[in-house]
Amino acid sequence: MNAEPDVQQLLEGCVAAAEAAGRHALDHFSRRTETVQVLAHDVKLALDVESQAAAVACIRKAFPRHAILGEETGLRERGEFRWIVDPIDGTVNFSHGIPYWGTSVAVQWRGQTLAGAIWLPMLNEWYTATATGPALLNGRPIHVSGLTELGHSILYTGMLEVEGDGGVSIRVTIALASAVRKLRILGSAAAELCYVAAGRGEGYIETTIHLWDLAAGALLVERAGGRCEVLEDLGDYTYRFLATNGHIHNAAAAVVRPALRGG
Repeated sequence: MNAEPDVQQLLEGCVAAAEAAGRHALDHFSRRTETVQVLAHDVKLALDVESQAAAVACIRKAFPRHAILGEETGLRERGEFRWIVDPIDGTVNFSHGIPYWGTSVAVQWRGQTLAGAIWLPMLNEWYTATATGPALLNGRPIHVSGLTELGHSILYTGMLEVEGDGGVSIRVTIALASAVRKLRILGSAAAELCYVAAGRGEGYIETTIHLWDLAAGALLVERAGGRCEVLEDLGDYTYRFLATNGHIHNAAAAVVRPALRGG
């Protein structure tokens, strides 16, 4: 029978890989506008690819037999362990010099996220968590907010309109705008999930988000006492996703679900 994984060792791997990616992005910050692909609502940078390579090299050195799912490369191999890497989450922010961006690394074992780390380099904030320990910000425990009223809440969102979305994101945004105190768009799912975990807002909703955007952040929210829910699995590591402090979750979901269906 296989021994249980060492979560602290896995967390150290997450931190090392996130630091390798973020450090490369910081060291080459003057090259932040070098693009390899320009999309309607996004951009792919040379530093996205390079920073992911730095993270992957770090993981490969410590865990050579583990599979890696990266935003820039997809899934490499398969196995019980899967590392999930977003080298620069908030690429558009990064390319414009806006400080809300970060590096996100998580590791799963048999489909369960065991450890995750998110570094927001320009804000000097490290968020870490394991499946058996608390969520931490710069080494100190953090907790979701205790606010219980949806109408008094701050929710983060991406309001992403993509081809084939059919207006879902805009419908959800409009529905929530009248139900909460404020909607906020920071431009980085990793940062927004960290903020929910730290009690700097009550929820995060995204109608089209990828596993690499949320794997580490979702673990942080849950270990900080919050609740995460995949509202719909769209396939290819893409989801409709809601994370909250738990207290407002049902009320938020009750607003979101009809909007998802077109109601």
